[in-house]
Amino acid sequence: MTTPALAIAKPPKSAFRKLLESEILLAWRLPIGLVLGLAVPVLLIVVFGNVPQMNHAEKRLGGLTYFNVYFPILIAMSISILSLISLPTHLASYREQGILRRLATTPVPPTWMLAAQLLINLVIAIAALALLVVTGIVAFGLSAPKEPAGFALALLLTIAALFAIGPWISAFAHSAAAAGGVGQLFLYPSLFFAGLWTPQQVMASWLQDIGKWTPTGAAVHALQTAMQGTFPTAQSLIVLFAYSVVFIALAVRFFRWE
Repeated sequence: MTTPALAIAKPPKSAFRKLLESEILLAWRLPIGLVLGLAVPVLLIVVFGNVPQMNHAEKRLGGLTYFNVYFPILIAMSISILSLISLPTHLASYREQGILRRLATTPVPPTWMLAAQLLINLVIAIAALALLVVTGIVAFGLSAPKEPAGFALALLLTIAALFAIGPWISAFAHSAAAAGGVGQLFLYPSLFFAGLWTPQQVMASWLQDIGKWTPTGAAVHALQTAMQGTFPTAQSLIVLFAYSVVFIALAVRFFRWE
């Protein structure tokens, strides 16, 4: 006569809250996301806003000021840092330290750790976006998006596309250092096509064409279009949606807990 397997007790609902509180404390002690994803973009918008040349309309920018141009770029930058550096580094470090494997032996689902990290970085992203918008509009007279529905949709798809890449990076990174290195390999080209160093409007036409097929390039194009009063193009929205679907599928397929 065989002995029936012991049923694994389900964790109480309060367990996720305690896990989340613990992760928040750790995030506060090692504030990679807070510093790079929140403080740096806000600092840059303050610097740009106080440079007189940034507030002069430029013909080569289509009549926009550099401040107008860089606002959506800083939004993409903030989300990129959180999704490509902060999120995968934390997840890879937990695998490296065996935390995910130990969680798998408890009633607490390892997916809760992934959910907690996604939630923390998402909250930081929302806080950064709110600070950027408030600082730009209140302190430097930036106009609110003239196509709010299109701006909200572009922002939602930007977050989905970029945050889908982070877990995929951590899926095959063996350590926090490796995840950070791979994240940076993605980050700097992404920021280039977002226009951080050279605005999209003054890039060579072939670079603009390539940029429109990258997640940050499509994001900046969609956000900028909505800010100027036109609904984002179908191409930019489809590109963002495709990145989110593809990388979510890849993350689910290859993410491992050990």
